[in-house]
Amino acid sequence: LARRGLRVTAVDVSRRAVWATRLNSRRARVPVRVCRGNLFTPVADRTFDLILANPPYVPAPADDGLPRGAVRAWDAGGDGRLILDRLCIQAPGRLRPGGVLLLVQSALSGPEVTLGLLHTAGLKAAVTRRRRIAFGPVLRSRAHWLRERGLLPACEDTEELVVIRAELPV
Repeated sequence: LARRGLRVTAVDVSRRAVWATRLNSRRARVPVRVCRGNLFTPVADRTFDLILANPPYVPAPADDGLPRGAVRAWDAGGDGRLILDRLCIQAPGRLRPGGVLLLVQSALSGPEVTLGLLHTAGLKAAVTRRRRIAFGPVLRSRAHWLRERGLLPACEDTEELVVIRAELPV
């Protein structure tokens, strides 16, 4: 999008992700405003035509606090909704009329809950894509725990990812 002359802003809570994005945008010679912060905090005064989100969405065994370090990229609490719920509540206020939110999440973390929250916030929302992928290292490492919780059938070794599109009416 930046190559096509559109203004692009990237936000991440991870210092490493912020620095990697800054470095990659410089190498590619595309202007990207990169902010470090939690969800919309660094852009609280701005609205957008398009928000793309790939938040952490993998259900994780309960811990003594918020995920830290590299696991912040995927661990999302016992139900996988630690960030998703906040995103669904906050994103509508950051969209311009006609603006679109596109987000990806696992079917393990309740896409129907995401759709319900987005509808409640006044957005028109639907699952637009579904795709099954083989377990990566994270899901392989916690498959037993997911099965014990009833989130995963006994012989399943693939995960369904969904893309949700939500639009703020004009």
